[in-house]
Amino acid sequence: MPAATAPSETGSAAARSAPPATVMLSRVASSLYWMGRYLERAENIARLLDVNIQLLIDFGSIGDQGIKEHWIPVLRSAGDEELFFQFYPKADSAAVTEFMTFHRDNPNSVFNCVGAARENARQVRDQISMEMWEVLNEAHLFLQAKDAHQVWQDGPSAFYDQVKRFSHLFQGLADSTFSRTEGWEYIQFGKFLERADKTTRILDVKYHILLPRATDVGGAVDTAQWQAVLRSTSALEAYRRFYVTEILPRKVAEFLVLSDTFPRSLRFCLRQLDVSLGHMGGGQRPAGPAVDDFDRLRAGLERLTIHDIIAEGLHEYLHNAQAVVGRLATHIYDTFMHHPPVDLASEIRFHQQEQQQQQQGL
Repeated sequence: MPAATAPSETGSAAARSAPPATVMLSRVASSLYWMGRYLERAENIARLLDVNIQLLIDFGSIGDQGIKEHWIPVLRSAGDEELFFQFYPKADSAAVTEFMTFHRDNPNSVFNCVGAARENARQVRDQISMEMWEVLNEAHLFLQAKDAHQVWQDGPSAFYDQVKRFSHLFQGLADSTFSRTEGWEYIQFGKFLERADKTTRILDVKYHILLPRATDVGGAVDTAQWQAVLRSTSALEAYRRFYVTEILPRKVAEFLVLSDTFPRSLRFCLRQLDVSLGHMGGGQRPAGPAVDDFDRLRAGLERLTIHDIIAEGLHEYLHNAQAVVGRLATHIYDTFMHHPPVDLASEIRFHQQEQQQQQQGL
C-alpha cells in the first residue's frame, strides 16, 4: 500500500529542486502527517458506524427505504457514496458496514486506513517511539487476522471499540513519548485537519441533508438522532456538562462549531492547526492564498455566533469550511511534504558517472 494518496501531484518549484537532505525531510514530514491523519480517520469511521448501528437497533423495525435513508447520509459524510454504488446495488446495513470497515477497494475503509497509518509509520520507524510503532502494528495485525470478520459479525460494537482504543492508545503514547519537534507538529496537523473535516461533514449531513425542508431547521427533531450526531463526535457527555439542557439542534451546532474547549469542535481544531502552522518549516509560517483563506475562516470563528452562522446558512458555512481546510491541506503538502518519485535509472547513471570520474582522477 502506498504511504499516502497525495492531495496534489504537483509540488512547489522549491520542493522539487530542493537538495537531497530537504527531500528526505519532506518524506519524513509526509509520513508523519499521513500516519496521524489516517489513524484519526479510522477512529472516526469506526465511531460513526458503531453509533449508526446502535441507532438502527433503537429504532426497531424499519423498512428498506428507511434503512436506505439512514445509511446514505453516512456514506456522504465519508465522501464515499459514489464509490459504494460501484460495488453494491443498494445501501443496507450489511453492505455499508462491510464497505466502510473491510473493503479493500475503499481507501477510506477502517482496514485500509489502519494499514496506511502503519505503512507510513514503518517508513519513519526511526523517527517514532517503539511504543507508538507497537500499537500501530498491533492494530494492523488485529484487522489482518483471519477471524477479524467473525469478531465483527459477532459483536460490531466491541469490534469498533477495539479500533477506537488502538487510536486512543496511540495518541496517548505519542503525547508521552514523542519529542515536541517539528515532526510532532505534522502529526498534530494531520490529526486536527481530519477532525475538522469529519466534524463539519457529520454535522452538515444531519443538519441540512436529513431535514425534509429548510423550514424545519431549529424545529422539533428526533432527540435520538441528535444524540447520535453528538456520539459520532464523542461529544454527548461534554455537551450535557456544558448545557445541562435538552438536546436542541441549534445548541448541538453551536457546540460542534464554536466550543472553545471541546477538542473536536471546528473552532478548537482550527486553533490547533494555526499553532502547527507556526512551527512548520523551521518556524517560518507558510504564506499564500490558501493560508489567507484559512486565517479569515479562523478569525471569523472568533467573532461569529451560531445565530450569525445559521442566518447566513449553516450548510453553506460548513461546506466552505471543508473547502478551506482542503485547500490548506493541499498547500501545506505541496510546500513541505511533496517529493517527486525517484528515478532509479537516473540515480544509477549518476553514480556510475561519479565512479568513472573518480577513477579517471586517480
